Order: sequence, then C-alpha cells, then structure tokens
Amino acid sequence: MSFEKQAVVLKHRQHEKDTGSTRVQIAVLTERINVLTDHFRIHAKDHHGRRGLLAMVSKRRRLLNYLKRTDLEGYRQLIAELGLRH
Repeated sequence: MSFEKQAVVLKHRQHEKDTGSTRVQIAVLTERINVLTDHFRIHAKDHHGRRGLLAMVSKRRRLLNYLKRTDLEGYRQLIAELGLRH
C-alpha cells in the first residue's frame, strides 16, 4: 500500500494493543479512501477499483453510525481529527 497503515493505527489507537477498534478501522479506511481518490484522478476509467472504493465508503459510513450511537463524544472528536463533515 502507498500509505503507512502502522502510523495511522499508532495515532488512533486507544491502548497499546488496540489494532481493530472502531476508531482505528475508520481511520484506516479514511486513509485508503483518500489514496484511492487520488488514484481515480489519474485513472478515471478504473470502474472495478471504483466499486471497491464505494464499498469502503459504505463500510466507513456504517462504522461511523455505530460510533455515533455508542460514543457520541468520541465520534465528534474522530471526525474533527480526520477532517470529515466539512
């Protein structure tokens, strides 16, 4: 991959062994979505890749809805950190 997944995990983890919490999953998906968005600026006809991008966006949306339901303050903090909801 062209982004550093480990750095994203280190930045958003809640404790030392946290690698798969909701916050970490959302942050990793956001980084992948950003990388793919740049990819599609160059490769506009990559429709198979675009399908994967849409699946990632949907998964992130579901995870964000879950986080909003269970931890509203954590949700607000995460979207501010990631720059979502302009």
